[in-house]
Amino acid sequence: MTLDDLVGQTGEWLRGTGPDGDIVMSSRIRLARNLEGMPFPQWAPKSERVQVRERITAAVLASQFLKGSLILELKPLSEVDRLFLVERHLISREHAAGSGEKAVVISDREIVSIMINEEDHLRLQVLQSGFNLQEAWNVLVQVNGELESKLAYAFSSDWGYLTACPTNVGTGMRASCMLHLPCLVMTKQINRVLHAISKLGLTARGLYGEGTEATGNFFQLSNQVTLGLSEEETLDNLERLIHQIVDQEKAARKALTSQSREALEDRIWRAYGTLKSAHIINSAETVNLLSLVRLGVDLSIISGVDRGLVNRLFIQTQPAHLQKLAGSALSPDERDARRAQLLRDSLS
Repeated sequence: MTLDDLVGQTGEWLRGTGPDGDIVMSSRIRLARNLEGMPFPQWAPKSERVQVRERITAAVLASQFLKGSLILELKPLSEVDRLFLVERHLISREHAAGSGEKAVVISDREIVSIMINEEDHLRLQVLQSGFNLQEAWNVLVQVNGELESKLAYAFSSDWGYLTACPTNVGTGMRASCMLHLPCLVMTKQINRVLHAISKLGLTARGLYGEGTEATGNFFQLSNQVTLGLSEEETLDNLERLIHQIVDQEKAARKALTSQSREALEDRIWRAYGTLKSAHIINSAETVNLLSLVRLGVDLSIISGVDRGLVNRLFIQTQPAHLQKLAGSALSPDERDARRAQLLRDSLS
């Protein structure tokens, strides 16, 4: 498997299946880990960062679960290739932007990815389609167990796993779900929901995590507390909250379809028509219109369009994906034209 092979495949989290897949686009669990006796990446000299990368790479190559994974050093990659990995949720923007002895491990179907020498020595994550936190956790336990048998992690009996940022000390776990909540936004209930979750120790981010705002009615909800709670307690708290928000979105969809169906259908069909006929369109407009089309598919207003296709278009219409598909660098104007062509071809 090579980096270019990823362009033509659909990551596991984009399949559009799984429990409550109409509202919960994906589930993700991430662990932050550091190697015992080694300074955190920000304070480590190049020789020690190289040593960390080589030790982790060796453990990955010895893992049965990660057999056949793609291992990429970031330094030789172009800016487009790095952005491509960010768009696929395989690395963070911080990992893509930084310099140094960084790498990423990507498993088959993109279920598992490992950032090496980001803020911590390892950022291990599992992505699943739909509301599938427990399945993601089961996979993560297996992968992390294999790696931990070969790597000694920095651990304190008082504080738990030690991390570069104090907010990750303890379990080092961040669990999150990407939710599509268009009807809570339309009915102006979303601010109340977000205010409530902030009081419960959770946070809401945008489509690309920390530092991004919600676009296309997507909200990534995750835990903030990693100290004082077990992994199981954290998952249980998040799952109960996500269930409540899913129920509220379902209620809002039911209310809109019964009370304002004609107006809702008009918004959805206008969005679909624009995407099928536009010859120039930018990223922001595309994401917002695809959000309405996804809602139309989920409510059976639009037939003949697969939710998985709409999910893929959210990613394939991003700047780096368009350039990878074209096989060359594109100016912003050229990307807007290519994006429109891709949408017309895919939705016709």
